Amino acid sequence: MKVACLYLAFNLLILASSFASAYDPSLLQDFCVAVNDTNNGVFVNGKLCKDPKLATANDFFFSGLNIPKSTSNSVGSVVTPVNIDQIPGLNTLSISLVRIDYAPNGGLNPPHTHPRGTEILVVLEGILYVGFVTSNPDNRLISKTLYPGDVFVFPIGLIHFQQNVGKINAVAFAGLSSQNPGVITIANTVFGSNLPVNLDVLTTAFQL
Repeated sequence: MKVACLYLAFNLLILASSFASAYDPSLLQDFCVAVNDTNNGVFVNGKLCKDPKLATANDFFFSGLNIPKSTSNSVGSVVTPVNIDQIPGLNTLSISLVRIDYAPNGGLNPPHTHPRGTEILVVLEGILYVGFVTSNPDNRLISKTLYPGDVFVFPIGLIHFQQNVGKINAVAFAGLSSQNPGVITIANTVFGSNLPVNLDVLTTAFQL
């Protein structure tokens, strides 16, 4: 009897997991352009959707990724996102894009994670040292130096980084497998939270 109950519970778990999804939903129509109009929109995946008959080319358009951005900040890099906030037509399409500019001699896109998307990065200019760290208990660094035309993948949820190790500006583009992959910059989150994390917690965690 005990074995039969265990077998039944196991089968129910497998059946339930086959319907579970933690990513952007599958599309059941051509598109679902996000709109802020609460009177005429249909709520889908955190956004209201415009009537498809009212969609225009501008709902699927963004311009300006060819323009370099200033990297004169504390880390020497800047990320230009193209996600659902820039292109409302990305809603429910499970994809987005970023341009990353890096200052010469060490410009860094600091360690961060995307909780909702895998990232694939291609280098257009410069030389980047990139890597990600596997999860506990191994915490293994997987890293490589990339040159123009090289491509590297950062698996969903893992902490990763890119640094310009060349003497000229570097540029990379990255695609992400979510309309809004999110970003958690580790240093900002841990040391810049609102309210601050208790110093005793940080001291013990970082073994200071």
